[in-house]
Amino acid sequence: MTPYFKSTDRAFTLLHGDCIELLKQFSFKFDMIFADPPYFLSNGGISIQNGKVVCVDKGEWDKGGTPEYVDSFNRAWISECRHKLKDNGTIWISGTYHNIFSIANILTELNFKILNVVTWAKTNPPPNVSCRYFTYSTEFIIWARKLAKVPHCYNYDVMKQINNSKQMRDVWHLPAIAQWEKSCGKHPTQKPLSVLSRIVLASTNSGAWILDPFTGSSTTGVAANLLGRRFLGIDKEEEFLILSQNRKKEIEHLSTFSLFRNKIKDIALLDSMGKLPAQEDFACGYDLPF
Repeated sequence: MTPYFKSTDRAFTLLHGDCIELLKQFSFKFDMIFADPPYFLSNGGISIQNGKVVCVDKGEWDKGGTPEYVDSFNRAWISECRHKLKDNGTIWISGTYHNIFSIANILTELNFKILNVVTWAKTNPPPNVSCRYFTYSTEFIIWARKLAKVPHCYNYDVMKQINNSKQMRDVWHLPAIAQWEKSCGKHPTQKPLSVLSRIVLASTNSGAWILDPFTGSSTTGVAANLLGRRFLGIDKEEEFLILSQNRKKEIEHLSTFSLFRNKIKDIALLDSMGKLPAQEDFACGYDLPF
């Protein structure tokens, strides 16, 4: 297997293709998986972006299917991810009402233990064009561990530190993607670094390996590398892999690396306390087999 891209520090690797097929082709176990699969909501709807009415269709990969198709698709990729997760590993899956119920059912069917359903309450959601229902302002992120009786990683103290010494709750009030996060280009479903950084901080330790099977613009990988973790991303769309590659190269510059860490509230706070690894402090450890 030949990577589409592998960074010089070997902390950021990309594969081009279908994750269901590619995950079958190598043996490696990850500490954590984050997945932002198709929501199946590209049905000709409209929204507001920068004051303009736009179509919300993301691409052919996000076209809706029958409930049976959605369940079958989710069962297939989640099953492959389960095989690639360490016994003490966890998986985070983002979604909306379009797909999150299917995902929850499949996770239960495959014997995952659901730990939380985090509600990401966007502080700056796009307005409701039709004015005939409540404004959509939330997404849901299911957090589950592979095995019910094997303890997982949860950095409880870190979560308290970034939450004014209070227990972190399962409702996160965080903004949607900022303009500075689009400096290398734009992905239609790009997640903000504030959300992915919190996920990485909560459920992994320095040097951990993180997988994103629908990597898109690789916000997961950027967050991982900003925090001293290592990353494998997979995507079928080459244009997104080019975007991901450019985002990795962007943070290889020390000035940009430092700027990004300062812009992300959770990271900036921990950095000021001296509790984060420097850019050059990636743990080498074990590597991918390609």
